[in-house]
Amino acid sequence: MVLNIKRVVALAIALLSFMVASGVAAQGKAREVSIGLQAAITSMDPHYHNLSPNNSLLLHLYEGLVSRDENQKLKPALAVSWKAVDDLTWEFKLRKNVRFHDGSLFTAEDVVASFRRAPLVLNSPSSFATFVRPIVDTKIVDPHTIIFRTATANVLLPSDLASVMIINKQFEKALTEDFNSGKAAIGTGPYKHSEYMPNQRVIVKANYGYWGGEEPWDKVTFKMLTNPAARVAALLSNDVQMIETVPTADIAKLSKDAKLSLVDKVSNRVIYVHLNQSTEKSPPFVTDKAGKPLEKNPFRDVRVRKALSMAINRDAIVSRVMEGKAVAAGQLLPEFFYGTSKKLKPPKYDPEGAKKLLAEAGYPNGFAMTVHGPNNRYINDAGIAQALAQMYTRIGIDTKVETMPSSVYFTRASKLEFGYMLVGWGTESGEQGSAMRSLLATHDPAKGMGVTNRGRYSNPAFDKVLSDALITMDDKKREGLIIQAAEMVMGDVGLIPLHYEVSTWAAAKGLKYTPRTDQYTLAYALKPGK
Repeated sequence: MVLNIKRVVALAIALLSFMVASGVAAQGKAREVSIGLQAAITSMDPHYHNLSPNNSLLLHLYEGLVSRDENQKLKPALAVSWKAVDDLTWEFKLRKNVRFHDGSLFTAEDVVASFRRAPLVLNSPSSFATFVRPIVDTKIVDPHTIIFRTATANVLLPSDLASVMIINKQFEKALTEDFNSGKAAIGTGPYKHSEYMPNQRVIVKANYGYWGGEEPWDKVTFKMLTNPAARVAALLSNDVQMIETVPTADIAKLSKDAKLSLVDKVSNRVIYVHLNQSTEKSPPFVTDKAGKPLEKNPFRDVRVRKALSMAINRDAIVSRVMEGKAVAAGQLLPEFFYGTSKKLKPPKYDPEGAKKLLAEAGYPNGFAMTVHGPNNRYINDAGIAQALAQMYTRIGIDTKVETMPSSVYFTRASKLEFGYMLVGWGTESGEQGSAMRSLLATHDPAKGMGVTNRGRYSNPAFDKVLSDALITMDDKKREGLIIQAAEMVMGDVGLIPLHYEVSTWAAAKGLKYTPRTDQYTLAYALKPGK
């Protein structure tokens, strides 16, 4: 009998040792947290859709060579260091002893496979091609050293590569559906794929072998709560313990609740308007007041673009629609970011001046158009669309509004199915040149330029200055060129900037979240209070 007891004890000790070695030792209680997201996650494929909600969530499963801190400063991730060998050559030293979720070792071959796949994903609404197109040659020196050559000098390469997540090379040919099902969703990140229910939830579980150390949560459930009231209700009922994008109307009330803590930060996200200039005649949903197509595309006339910008009362949108939680914009990033111009202030509200410009352009009685936008992606996006329509109606443009879920909207917008498009852009690099490259450079996916230029704005003179900036290695000279390009393209109203979002998170008391300029909601930035 004594022998049996000893055996039982021995078995128990062995089992406990196995659990500790596997990282699954009991912690007294399950460390679980639920987080309410504002926008739907459109895919678990890290190369399918360059969209901030997707990128934010997928950083739990995958990593890039480089990562960014809460202020978007670059820091090591799967690469421990990088350097420019010369103007056309970058060397990256990779982290050793990193394993994918399936136990396989991470090497340079996984990087090559990921960079090959990223620009080729089928039906991508917003491609990652722009980040890897500059690379014209790749050399694997050894399993943990890789060299990239670019056709021209590219100072942004480390920042660009922070946006491309690394997958296991065995899934280079995998379809997006394979990632959504979890079959191919094998990364090196701090959490593993557990469940993906489109438009409902994503569940991830801790990767106990993570090279970066143990995370505070064993299980994280991300709930897609696109309705603002539902998101707040879920927080108040403790169905979730944190929410992002706190509705502006609720901030004051929630701030007084002793059971909650709120944090906010001015973001890198500009809300702006793209005007479809892809056709010589009327773009979709732009007509005369009788509903007939116009003979020419009014958005191709800079006077019309300026009029549409001058007709917008940005201060009213900030104070009334955004309830003070925004900053009026005159360029793509707030002034404290690299490459921004002190001269580019928010355009002055001037409805009478807008009417005069419309008359000069041949539209003394205006025309008709529809403002299209999402209704569940940006803070108060549907309300912004309604406010814009009212402002345009005041200058003689008959304006309707149609908003829709972001999962539908972005796909249609990328196909140029709309004329006037309300959209937003978060510049992950923190450098205005990167934003202009994606949004305003002449559309040329093969070169990674203008890949998200849904307005199809094109200005060769601007392209030249921007291209020169992107190959200038000297920081001071490059910034001067970026500012010159920004002043040129904003003066030509390549797009219409509205405001920068101020992001607000609310969490249950006892939890502390570190706010980020990129608006990302990361479970590993949410810590139990001390």
